[in-house]
Amino acid sequence: MVMGSRIFWVMFCLSALVFVEGLNEYDSESLDFFVLQQAWKALARPYTGRLYRVHLPANFSAMEVSVIRLRSRSLWAKGVNFSYIYIPPGTLTVPHVKRLAIVYENLGNLSSDYYKLPGFSLVSPVLGLMAYDGTNLSFLGNLKINFSTLNESISVHFPGNFVPKQENDIKCVTFGDDGSVQFSNMTTPNVCFAKGQGHFAVAVPAQPMRKHRWWKWWAVGFGSGFAGLVMVAVAVLAIVKVVKTKKFKEMERKSENSEALNSILIGRSKVPTATMIRTQPVLENAYVP
Repeated sequence: MVMGSRIFWVMFCLSALVFVEGLNEYDSESLDFFVLQQAWKALARPYTGRLYRVHLPANFSAMEVSVIRLRSRSLWAKGVNFSYIYIPPGTLTVPHVKRLAIVYENLGNLSSDYYKLPGFSLVSPVLGLMAYDGTNLSFLGNLKINFSTLNESISVHFPGNFVPKQENDIKCVTFGDDGSVQFSNMTTPNVCFAKGQGHFAVAVPAQPMRKHRWWKWWAVGFGSGFAGLVMVAVAVLAIVKVVKTKKFKEMERKSENSEALNSILIGRSKVPTATMIRTQPVLENAYVP
């Protein structure tokens, strides 16, 4: 018995490592299996009817997962009103089991990574409801069960306030285990209804990108670039003007400090000339008798 338990734990750890690596591809089925394994650890010594929080690795900190173990007769008599999903009284398990384990998921910011809706945008986190045969916890997950409600439907309550821009804009979305997607109108604010387990979300039609948006940005960029070039040109002209003015003033200052010369007209050019010779010429070796 001890040897069999050790082998089971080894197989469990190996499979957990494989599925953690596979989660990098955002596969919803692998995610559900991984969450189930973590929920199984949370039910190591469970009390029937108590909700347990499931601890996840750091890279799944955006998610919230909890699990509860119930008797089927309690589900039929009282229903389940834990977390954000309400299962009404008069609900049967299909197939019938003595005990069941219900796993609640809130994918939070990871919702759009694992669940894609072409043409729609998620406006709520994806909430999951999964049920398994919980009679023997050593084999939790071997049998996935569903629900059959007689009168009321299962209600999924979403956080937030969804105000539609137009009638029927907001859609309740149900993601099936087989990859199917079903849409329905939201008839009660913030509440969607379901007949069984699955993953649920609220979505609205995606807004198409306007074609002239890129032209608008191009026009703004071109205008900004042109204005920048004009400012640079004005700055360069101003600097050149300042430099020329400084040189001209320097030339005036030097001319004021130097001696003024007369000028004569030679042809069409005016050239400077001196009025007298300051130093008399002296002949070398001049002899005066």
